[in-house]
This record gives sequence, structure tokens and C-alpha cells, in this order.
Amino acid sequence: MPVTQEDHMQKNTVAQESPVLGSHDVVVVGAGISGLTAAELLVQRGLDVLVLEARDRVGGRTEGGRFASGTPIELGGQWVGPTQDEVLALAARLGLQTFTVHDDGASLLFADDERREGSDDTFGLGEESAAAFLEVLRLIDTTAAGLDLERPWLSPDAAALDRITAAQWLREHCADDGARDFTDTMLASIFAAESDEYSALHMLFYLGSGGGLHRMMTTIGGAQESRILGGTHQLSEGLARTLGDRVVLGTEVLGVTGWNAASSAEGAHHAEEAGEPARPVRVHTSAGDHEASAVVVALPPVMASRLHYEPALPANRDIALSHMTAGNVLKFQVEYEEPFWRAEGLSGTVLSLDHHVSLVYDNCVPDSERGILVAFVEGRHARAFNELGEVDRARLVLADLAQFFGERAGWPTEVLQRNWSEESFTRGCYGGRFATGLWTTVGKDLARRSGAISWAGAETATVWNGYIDGAIRSGQRAAREVCDALGL
Repeated sequence: MPVTQEDHMQKNTVAQESPVLGSHDVVVVGAGISGLTAAELLVQRGLDVLVLEARDRVGGRTEGGRFASGTPIELGGQWVGPTQDEVLALAARLGLQTFTVHDDGASLLFADDERREGSDDTFGLGEESAAAFLEVLRLIDTTAAGLDLERPWLSPDAAALDRITAAQWLREHCADDGARDFTDTMLASIFAAESDEYSALHMLFYLGSGGGLHRMMTTIGGAQESRILGGTHQLSEGLARTLGDRVVLGTEVLGVTGWNAASSAEGAHHAEEAGEPARPVRVHTSAGDHEASAVVVALPPVMASRLHYEPALPANRDIALSHMTAGNVLKFQVEYEEPFWRAEGLSGTVLSLDHHVSLVYDNCVPDSERGILVAFVEGRHARAFNELGEVDRARLVLADLAQFFGERAGWPTEVLQRNWSEESFTRGCYGGRFATGLWTTVGKDLARRSGAISWAGAETATVWNGYIDGAIRSGQRAAREVCDALGL
């Protein structure tokens, strides 16, 4: 249902009449890993910090689950790997153990109704298509390495790259249909979106932020090399424990008023000129209001854009938030009595160009004998799944797994699933994407501080954008901005 002007007026009236529940140096909106990172650093600088979270848990896009057998599993982000130094350092500081994923055996590729086995980056592509893919992989990574990750809009050929989609770029640089389709599916497994839904500049920036497509697509030596024993949600839970009752759950933030004046010298100067007192920022919640000198909004951009800001955010800041479109993905954790595919010489890794499920990994954990496969439905396939109920979704996923691994894969002990586009306070995963024309016009506004508001979240990171490591780095940046603004 569209939001009307009357709705906005009612929201403003409620905000103005709400009681003030407390006053703090900083209010952090969102208790995902970026918000909690910022909060911990600000507390260490001696500031009075309050973290407000709409959910009844911390962790944001990381979430723990558990099979009926007792085996813990991740319903959200789960992997860590080389060069993700911040998340690995945090895990070590919290005493969490990492383990290397299973990757022994052949990988499977399904393309053009044909099943192929492979043991390298090409998954068994034919010789010509494999050579073409390796060439486009090299071109992507060398081009991405030449970008200015801090300022993508100033990168060489930024304007030209931002005018075309990633799909157009691939058509220009890869004439082999098989290699191009393979790359499209590989990219969909990273962006949870189709390659005609984001610009070539966004593709290259995102991949470059993590060291390139090869690192992002690779298991051992790449982004999917390791997991945290017990789940990545423990990172946020560990930070929340250090913050104690500064973290308030079940409290939805509705809006922020006074963000443009209260904590900045410029704003205070304007207030004095107008003969008005410089009031603190007010953060409006479902339970009441909180006053603060600074705010960190640590929400996915699509959710940050839905808060009410008074005065309204600058136009390009609003465009940057509202047009950073979230990916679409459903994640299925499928448990079996044992990892039967390993005995057949298979790694458990599947890439399919033909099925609803585009990507599968062996997701077994070292302290359980159970077999676990994690299956992803992404992009346009995910949007089709949005029309189905959970039972029908699971049925289709199991049918695909049975085609991949044989009849036994259709008979699991349990299936857990999470549709992140349905999650009320996320509305999509893994990260966000910019369509054509946005990086070069509003990209600079994505992470830039707005008055008393600093912006955090994986989408604002310039290293490992969209990943847990990037989210931590964004929280660190936001904390530094607040400290600078408050003269610390």
C-alpha cells in the first residue's frame, strides 16, 4: 500500500508527542555486526551509547539455526576467508574457532541439460568455453584491480562502465555463449541478482573490493574457505555481551529528526543565527524517543530509506539509499543421515544453469556426523519462489538436489529455509546493487556523513563490500566519523 501524505503527517505527530526515554551521546540504529562494531568502539572512547534493534535478536543478516538433531547451522551469512582480516581478528578475539570447509572431490556443472564433472574453476566446461571463461575471468579481475575503490566514480572509464549493465559488458568481452552463460550464473551466485540488473561499474567495484571474481568464487583460498564453528551469528552475540544493557531489542526505529543541526558546529551556528536553541537529535521509536548528539544508522540501505527523516534527507542521499537494491535469495539447509556424496567422489559443490537451485555446497560441520548440503535459489528464480509457500519451495529444491546427487538427495531428515526478501527488517540479501548511472551520480553519497548521521553497513564498505568483513570495516569507519564530529 502506498504511503500517503496523511501517513507522513500522522508519523510526524506521533513522533512529536512521544515521550523522551533517555539522552545519549550516540544512538546506533541496528544491532547487526556493523552497528555493534561501531557501538563497541564508541564505548571504548568513553561515550554513552545506545543500540536499538527492531528484531528480538542481534546479528542482522547473520542468523543461527539448529536442526532437530541438535546440529547448529547458519541461516544467513556464513563464510570467511583470506584477506578478510577484520572478521578473522574479531573471531579470534571472541575465542571462536574457524574450520576449513570440505572441498575434496569433483564439482558438478549442469548446463544445456548435461551433467559434467570437473575439478578446477571451470567445473567441467568444454575446452573452448573453459578457455573463454578463464580469459573473461582474467579481464574482470585485471579491470577491477584498476578501479579506485574509495571513489569508484573517479575510476578510469567510470562513466562508460556506469552506462552499461554487467550483461552488456559480458556480451562485449565474451563471444562464447557457454562461457558467458557460465559467468552469468556465477555472478548471480555472488550478487543474488541478474547481470542486467546492475551496472558494469558496480560489478567491477564489488568484485574488486574482495580481490576479484576468482577470489570471490573460490572455496579454498577464496571467500568460501572457512566457517565459524557454531555459526557467524556468534560474532554479534559476543559484541552484544560486551555492550550489555546498552543493546535494546524489540524496538523499531521509525525516524530521525534534527539530524541536520544538533551535533554539527555549522548547525549550531545556524540555530544561533535564527535565535533558536541547538537541540539534540531525536530518534523516534515504537516505544518512545531518545535524544542524542550523533546517530549511526547501521541498516541495509533499503531499510534505512524507509525511516522518516526531518528535515528530509538531501535528494541524492535519498536516491543512494532507495536505489541500492537488495539481492533476492532463499537459503536452504538440508540435513541427511550422512554425507553420502563424498563416498561417490563428489565435493558437494554444484553450479547449475538449468535449475531453480543455482549453487550448492557441502555444509557439514566437524562436530556432527550428519550430511548437510546448503542450496541457494537466487535472482529471478528467487522472485519466482516468492510466489510459493515453504512446502512447495522445499519440494522443488529437493527435486533439484535429487537430479544433482541422485534419488537419495530427495529424502533428507530435515530442511531449514530462510527467504531473506521476506524478513521484515532486511528485505533482501546478500548485499545491494546499483543499476546503471548511479555510481557516477550518487555513489559519493552512499557512505558520506549527513549532518549528525553516520552510515554503516556492508553496502558502504570499500573492502569486502557486501560481506561480514566489510560490515565490520564500515562500523569502524562510522565510529571514527562520530569521534571526529564530537571532537574526540
